[in-house]
Amino acid sequence: MAERFDPDHPIDIAWCPGCGNYHILAALKSALAELGKDPESLVIVSGIGQAAKTPQYVRTNFFNGLHGRSLPVATAIKATNPGLTVIAESGDGCMYGEGGNHLLHAVRRNPDITVLVHNNMVYGLTKGQASPTSMRGFTTPVQVSGVCVEPMNPLAMAIGLSASFVARAFAGDIEQTREIMKQAITHKGFALVDIFQPCVSFNRVNTYQWYKEHCFYLDGSHDPADRDAAFRVASRTDSYALGVLSIVSGIPTFEECLDAYRGDTRPLHERRVSSGKIEKLMDDKRG
Repeated sequence: MAERFDPDHPIDIAWCPGCGNYHILAALKSALAELGKDPESLVIVSGIGQAAKTPQYVRTNFFNGLHGRSLPVATAIKATNPGLTVIAESGDGCMYGEGGNHLLHAVRRNPDITVLVHNNMVYGLTKGQASPTSMRGFTTPVQVSGVCVEPMNPLAMAIGLSASFVARAFAGDIEQTREIMKQAITHKGFALVDIFQPCVSFNRVNTYQWYKEHCFYLDGSHDPADRDAAFRVASRTDSYALGVLSIVSGIPTFEECLDAYRGDTRPLHERRVSSGKIEKLMDDKRG
């Protein structure tokens, strides 16, 4: 966050003062530094939205794509070069709304990527419409009578699909968020981290104080390997658990299942393309 006020390195950051995105950015940069990740070996992929601007403020490779389409790109990057650390990062609207179908099947495929979702329970970029995680009764300039549907529960959904790593963090607690991020990034397989993030401009309900009053940290008695217990914790609506909810071991990653790496571990970008094989394949399809 200091970069915002550094006269020697001015950066135009397009977030409102007090936005939870600043805390998430600080936690992510700290996590990457502590893990010793080189900028050259890291790719951050995002879609559209305020959260999706995060990669622009990190000195590394990044790809900004279409709204809700970060996960297919992140999966393809990891499949093409498994040696890279790949992080997909966007907001609750981008990941759970426009990108909801991609999220479902990314969990099923289990690519070795980390997914960080800035969950502020509102569309912050387009001035305050309800998002998939907005609570019932939440009023907006569009939902003037209040949201009338149940909010999406992304963690319960992911655990139900046997996602290999599921966690939740709170942007207001930078140190704890950093540690959760580090666990997710070093985990082998699909890692989902839902991050509660206050929107100070368009969500006056789910504030920093609200999260402090309605969240609790899991203690040592919680076993992330107990899927049933994790699902029960994720399904709670009276209060919200922070920490690592679920870890499922033994699931092969998407890259490990690809025929391209059976007998040849070189990343695809290092291989020569055989035009003859491509032409034969095209001829066979035509025939």
